[in-house]
Amino acid sequence: MTIIYAALLGLVQGVAEFLPISSSGHLALLENILGGAGLMELDNSAFFNILLHLATLAAVIAAYWRDIADMLFEVGDMASDLVHRRGLSAKGRPARKLIYMLILATVPLFVIVPFNDAIEGLNSIPWFIGAALILTGTLLFIADRLPKGRKEVQDMTVADALLIGLAQGLATMPGLSRSGTTISAGMGRGLKRTFAVRFSFLMSLLSVSGAVILQVLDVLEEGVDMSMLPAYAVGMIVAGVTGYLSIRLLQRIVQKGRFGGFAYYCWVVGAVSIIVWLRLSA
Repeated sequence: MTIIYAALLGLVQGVAEFLPISSSGHLALLENILGGAGLMELDNSAFFNILLHLATLAAVIAAYWRDIADMLFEVGDMASDLVHRRGLSAKGRPARKLIYMLILATVPLFVIVPFNDAIEGLNSIPWFIGAALILTGTLLFIADRLPKGRKEVQDMTVADALLIGLAQGLATMPGLSRSGTTISAGMGRGLKRTFAVRFSFLMSLLSVSGAVILQVLDVLEEGVDMSMLPAYAVGMIVAGVTGYLSIRLLQRIVQKGRFGGFAYYCWVVGAVSIIVWLRLSA
């Protein structure tokens, strides 16, 4: 059963991490529904959570490898410019501008770090997760009806990056979709829909990597149950494959014009979560 639970959690992570429906919210609800069985059976849930996030990072790299390669080459050019004192202007250098915007968008996350424990505690509060899912749906519904933006990376401002980054920081709360919140914020700032999606997913490389590094330090102190490796491997594979497919699906949906249909899904799941909680707590 452990492998089945691992596959189930990997599926939820891979789909909900990129589709704007909140992976953290769904995983938390699943754990509450199962009475903790899904994660507890895996024994070291923190380590498994890290592996799931690494799998979804691999999915982002596979989907946006061209952008990532361009930025890596640009880092080399920046080093050369520093050595030859040519300056680090991003004018006419879209990959360099993208690097700057991604770094700026990550800054607000540092404000959230002191509140990590409090945010983690929200995972055990179903009504909060349900309310956050409803809020996610509302953001998607509003964003989908905004005028189409025209901004690409060269048109972005410092304010754009910081506000999208702030949205990402708020989305660390379970039930608030990271992708849905940041894409909505990007569209609200006038970004083209396709670029808003691209920027959101590239942002996750820095934010998720940072979160994984912080978690690794705690996990290393606890140790890892090596007997769970088969389950871990299955969960990672499922999360990585479904994550990649979810990215491609969302890209197609955005290109066709609308992704606000996810709003209705979030509203339904959020409402059901609250109703179930009310009935169980009555």
